[in-house]
Amino acid sequence: MPRGKFITLEGGEGVGKSTNLRFITDWMRSRDVEFIQTREPGGTPLAEQLRALLLENRDETVDPTAELLMVFAARAQHLAEVIKPALERGAWVICDRFTDATYAYQGGGRGLNRALIAQLEQTVQGELRPDRVLLLDLDPEVGLSRAAATGAADRFESEKLEFFHKVRDAYLARASAVPERYAVVNAALPIEEVQRQLAAELERLLDQP
Repeated sequence: MPRGKFITLEGGEGVGKSTNLRFITDWMRSRDVEFIQTREPGGTPLAEQLRALLLENRDETVDPTAELLMVFAARAQHLAEVIKPALERGAWVICDRFTDATYAYQGGGRGLNRALIAQLEQTVQGELRPDRVLLLDLDPEVGLSRAAATGAADRFESEKLEFFHKVRDAYLARASAVPERYAVVNAALPIEEVQRQLAAELERLLDQP
């Protein structure tokens, strides 16, 4: 049986990931594609506990390297328990964020060494990379304004605007470096146009052997 396709949805705060994940999963069902939907950090009980630790507002300053290691600890469990088994049985995996988010938030936002992130990526993932990264791109000021309307800010959402500009720049640099693996979609466009572009990318993947 051929391996399933691995699709990740990426972007900063307030880009509309939740809305567009619903669109993607509806598209999958309409094409009778076997899939699972998951998220990072998270996806297993242990990884969800690590997610809670990462997002919780706290008085203690979280060391950036400790944060990075928690992210990859959650990812290792997620890959072993959920992502790899699904791909191996031929199911598509739709993941809300993956390692590009680590390069963006911990590498771009926190300023951690990209070589360290790459080393952990190779250790945890081996050669596994997403088949397609759907990157929803939006001006951070607009995104944060949207996110603020949805509820209380978590530890990441509470960062200063400069942090999110660095996150966006890191995402776009990743997409520019390997353009064949990324689809950058302007999330400021009307939702119908955003989803038309997402559907076109999914159709291309469906047509690939």
